[in-house]
Amino acid sequence: MSKSIIGFIGVGFMGHGMAKNLLQKGYPLWVKGNRNRTPVDSLVGMGAQEAATARELAQNCDVIHLCLSNSEQVEAVFRGPDGILAGARAGLIVIDTTTADPTSTAVLAEELAQTGGTLVDAPLGRTPKEAEAGTLDAMVGCDDATFDRIRPVLECWAGNITHVGGTGAGHKMKLLMNFISMGYASLYAEATVLGASVGIPPAKLREVIGSSRLTNGFFETFMTYAVDREEVHKFTIANAAKDLRYVNAMADGAGIMTVMAAAAKQYFAHVEASGNGQDYVPKITDHVAALNGMDMEEEAKKGRG
Repeated sequence: MSKSIIGFIGVGFMGHGMAKNLLQKGYPLWVKGNRNRTPVDSLVGMGAQEAATARELAQNCDVIHLCLSNSEQVEAVFRGPDGILAGARAGLIVIDTTTADPTSTAVLAEELAQTGGTLVDAPLGRTPKEAEAGTLDAMVGCDDATFDRIRPVLECWAGNITHVGGTGAGHKMKLLMNFISMGYASLYAEATVLGASVGIPPAKLREVIGSSRLTNGFFETFMTYAVDREEVHKFTIANAAKDLRYVNAMADGAGIMTVMAAAAKQYFAHVEASGNGQDYVPKITDHVAALNGMDMEEEAKKGRG
């Protein structure tokens, strides 16, 4: 039985590794061209074909992956004369791995269903390192039959796959995950700056919390920057701010009071508005410090072995 023809839109930090793993597992791959030629040329060099438009992908592929920054970008590749919907045919499956607004996901799923296609939301957990290794987390929203059909494709780039529920459930779960992680970031930033202000250097905070039951993987990568000034957590403040806007909109839609979500949103919105949205998330510590008249570059040197 021949393998499904896979399309990929968004071969950036995460998408390149995912697409590479699909190729290496023997799936025919089409990629949509991008202004950044490096990842596209890399994949074409491995055997992928390049398409000029999303419509061309929809006309030639059985399954299309999207790995974009936000719902606005997803909507743009779906709609218009060169969009997915213009070329979609019965049986097409679109797997959206973007961290997206579930309200938008529901609308796009209905629009694709009118062409006979199916939208699956499968947002990602972990980092570009795991994308290259093919060991990402995937939170999947779709019906049972579709999940069974696409699981072999997901297994090319994901090591931990959870079928959360129907369409939209994956995106909702991802927003909950990012709410927790960006809440951590806000808390860790404040604690690190407060500690430094009262004589507890970041290295000592990492030593104590890192050896206690409060530690976790997010704390470790966050503090790698706060202490060692090494940027290993490559997720931008702008993307975090966007996700927290989606979280708060989801809470508003559900009629739920979320004080922590609102507070975290304001932290990241403030830093983004100051022109630093392309900084990576752990650098929020530096911005909190600056608001308090402190230099974390200097504070990080204290107590460091």
